[in-house]
Amino acid sequence: MALFNKHFLSLLLTLAATQTVHAVDYVVTNTAPTTAGGARFKKEIGAGYSKQTLASATHFIWRTFQQTKPADRKNVRKVSLFVDDMDGVAYAVNNEIHVSARYIGSYSGDVKREITGVLYHEMTHIWQWNGNGQAPGGLIEGIADFVRLKANYAPSHWVQPGQGDRWDQGYDVTAWFLNYLNSLRNGFVAELNKKMRTGYSANYFVELLGKNVDQLWSDYKAKYGK
Repeated sequence: MALFNKHFLSLLLTLAATQTVHAVDYVVTNTAPTTAGGARFKKEIGAGYSKQTLASATHFIWRTFQQTKPADRKNVRKVSLFVDDMDGVAYAVNNEIHVSARYIGSYSGDVKREITGVLYHEMTHIWQWNGNGQAPGGLIEGIADFVRLKANYAPSHWVQPGQGDRWDQGYDVTAWFLNYLNSLRNGFVAELNKKMRTGYSANYFVELLGKNVDQLWSDYKAKYGK
């Protein structure tokens, strides 16, 4: 019995160690608590909800990208969120997400839902592959907004499907285009992201959908009469 218990304990420790390796730690810091936006963040959003949202976003992104195994994903152990007194909305860099307290303070509407959407967008930047820096910036931003769209956090100020001047215009324009492409081939965005792990080629669109991206954009515009 003692030998069994020893082996059982060893198994539990091994499982725990495995879980720890793949767990992600989330830290939230409000560096602007005395500003109007910092105070609003504390009152209407909060650090606890933000940590929960970061974790939920991570698992949603893994599912959206069909990254079922740790080997499919980036090796990220910790993500830090900072609410800073800065201009703009938010940005992600070096596994950190920085959100503007000024934006939070000035936002008219459901700020909790808006920032939730922003966190889904920025967390996508933490996890997505970018073709080793070769992919168009508009595509990278479009994929992040595609994830926000699929999570049902698209804001009312986004453009409508079919609008936009270029497929790689970025953000909401490219997100709606990717949503259309994903309807042509379920899992397209996941497969495109997987290909961008090692590099980028416009030919990826041909490989996955049988047409070049400019023809796909033309088809998309024609569908919506834009």
